Amino acid sequence: MVNVTISAAGHVPLARGLPITATFDEDATVADVKSYVTAKFPQFYAARQKLSLKGDRKALADNSTLKEAGIEDGGELSVKDLGPQISWRTVFIIEYIGPLLIHPLFYHFPKVFYGGPVQHSTMQKYTYAFVMLHFLKRVLETVFVHRFSHSTMPFFNVFRNSAHYWLLSGIALAYAVYRPAYSATSPYILGTIHNNPNFLFACGALWLFAELSNMHTHLTLRSLRPAGTTKRAIPYGYGFSFVSCPNYYFEVLSWVALAVMTGSYTAWVFVIRNLGLGSVRVTLFDWYPRGGRGSSNRWPV
Repeated sequence: MVNVTISAAGHVPLARGLPITATFDEDATVADVKSYVTAKFPQFYAARQKLSLKGDRKALADNSTLKEAGIEDGGELSVKDLGPQISWRTVFIIEYIGPLLIHPLFYHFPKVFYGGPVQHSTMQKYTYAFVMLHFLKRVLETVFVHRFSHSTMPFFNVFRNSAHYWLLSGIALAYAVYRPAYSATSPYILGTIHNNPNFLFACGALWLFAELSNMHTHLTLRSLRPAGTTKRAIPYGYGFSFVSCPNYYFEVLSWVALAVMTGSYTAWVFVIRNLGLGSVRVTLFDWYPRGGRGSSNRWPV
């Protein structure tokens, strides 16, 4: 048996009774300690807790035993309140639902945003279909495909994470591509490559290839992690032999197809942001053999 003192790291309003001392079996895990804290302070649920060794900021893994963590009889742990939490799955759905709500508004109600009707060009129709299908696919993958290493994240981060999708690929992109300047009667469209069926078909084919390839890599990653675990493994096969993160690569490629098709500066800004910022970090030019510099461990959570 191991006696452990659990003290507060900083301000922990939901556990004002800390510090407390508890007795655990030697094979008890960090998750067991969190459950004990929750039993004492019901509002301080496990996802809000960060347990560390006294004087150390590094979080202890939930599946680590007290012995593995270096806790001996009379040892002390510090618990930090991470604040309100929200599930990663819910965060993803909130992010992707934004464009699914925003694009139909700009497309179907142009009088509200542009002051008059818009006779949509074929290019605009393609763009609308591509955007809606892309984010519908992302929602379905979030619900039925993705498995997450961490169950939750701080609630207030959802606003920062969602801004990328709601503002840039939502409002900014929708306003730019459905405006009269891209309509069927616009000089930008009439007699140009943006009204050429072969060009639009080629862009559509590239987009479809990228979307299906992206889905394939997500299914490959899912197969590496049994349900209910945080197991990690090295993926092989389609895409993974050429780039470190083919799921991100194909994601960006699909947006490149849309940006080329529309010629919209806003679409290109979204591509560039996907390359270097936000939740999508792609290693687009990382063409090294597996085991070399390109074989990173940057897989999605």
